[in-house]
Amino acid sequence: MRIWQTFCFKLHRKFAMKVRFALKTVIAAIALAGTVGAAFAEQLKVGYLPATGHAKFFVAKEQGLFAKEGLDVELVEFQNSADGLNAIIAGKLDTGAFGTTGPIAHLSKGTKLKIIGGVMGGDAALVASAANAGKIKGIADLKGKKVATVRMASGDAVLRGALKDKGLNWKTDLQIFELKNPSAVIEAVKSGQVDVGLVWGPHDLRAEDQGLKVVIHSTDLQRGHPCCRLVITEASAKNPATWEKFLRAMLKAERFAAENKKETIESIAKYVKLDQQLLWRGYYSEYLDQSTDPDAKGVKHFAEVMTNSEFITKAPDLSAGIDASLYEKVLNQLVKENPNDAYWKKLQKDFKRKNV
Repeated sequence: MRIWQTFCFKLHRKFAMKVRFALKTVIAAIALAGTVGAAFAEQLKVGYLPATGHAKFFVAKEQGLFAKEGLDVELVEFQNSADGLNAIIAGKLDTGAFGTTGPIAHLSKGTKLKIIGGVMGGDAALVASAANAGKIKGIADLKGKKVATVRMASGDAVLRGALKDKGLNWKTDLQIFELKNPSAVIEAVKSGQVDVGLVWGPHDLRAEDQGLKVVIHSTDLQRGHPCCRLVITEASAKNPATWEKFLRAMLKAERFAAENKKETIESIAKYVKLDQQLLWRGYYSEYLDQSTDPDAKGVKHFAEVMTNSEFITKAPDLSAGIDASLYEKVLNQLVKENPNDAYWKKLQKDFKRKNV
């Protein structure tokens, strides 16, 4: 009996050792596969502004949507569009979304850029102190005022176009001060250094929480205007497969954000260090368009406004500066993969209205 027990014990120990070895082998293989997968994932540096309008970047990153497309994305923060766009042109970033104003201004000077999609639209506002808010009923009331904006912000170009429409010369009829970021604009308004300040969301809500008042929304001045556009260099455009994967992730992030609000706000909160209730109000705002569509018609109209208001001296050639085909191809793929999905079919209709 003892001999039999000894035999069974040795057999059990030998079997257990084999099982442990097999488990270690499987675990090592899984770890290696993960390492190899990460090593072969395409690495991209993507610039963003710490704003609710850039939420799709954060959602795609935090919800693994970039990774599912085989992309290893590093998000790089900038405080204004001008600095971010310069980083793309200098080759320090692969892409980013830095207003509509900046890309158009650079394209008008011959810079080799392409707009391939969007991140947001609208979402800018003029804020004033409670004492001054009652004096500003419309854009004409800015005559003789001091106005703070952020350099190359989309709302800035919208403002100058609206001034032109009212017969005001933004160079002589008022003073415009270009500051570095929305926080600097808010402080300038609060301290009385300027009468009015132009910021983007959720900083308009921050301003209100600090006692300021929103007096004009940018969409009141130019309805449905595009804001931050996805921009790449012409050299990067030679790798269309990369940007198709990127746009797939962004479109999936757009849908995720529409349907998963709690998780979306948690993703935003990792990059925009503000109260989550404020982020919720900012992202799910009636003034923020969350479309990924390139909106070629909107961009062309925006360029006309910039030219007419003398923000830029020469209209750019947008036939070469906008490539909506990548977005259209990816969207058609999603419709084909999900033929009964009304969400993607609606975006197809929107694409035809905004681009064709």
